[in-house]
Amino acid sequence: MTDLLATLFINPVMLGRWQQMIMLVPLCLAVSIVYKTIKCADLRKVPAAAIVNWITIIIGMYAVGAALLLIHLWAI
Repeated sequence: MTDLLATLFINPVMLGRWQQMIMLVPLCLAVSIVYKTIKCADLRKVPAAAIVNWITIIIGMYAVGAALLLIHLWAI
């Protein structure tokens, strides 16, 4: 098992652009859950707060990416 994980660092898996965009979703969800678990005093509020934070992060990241793409295309 460790050999398999070690080979991933030597030979990384190549992902397409759409696959990279899809992999952003669970990463942001994990970050959002951890952040809201640390910040919320009442644990009952964590799921709703994490979902709102997750959607905000996803929309923000895609908006920044689209803006940078437009700037790049305009600069060419």
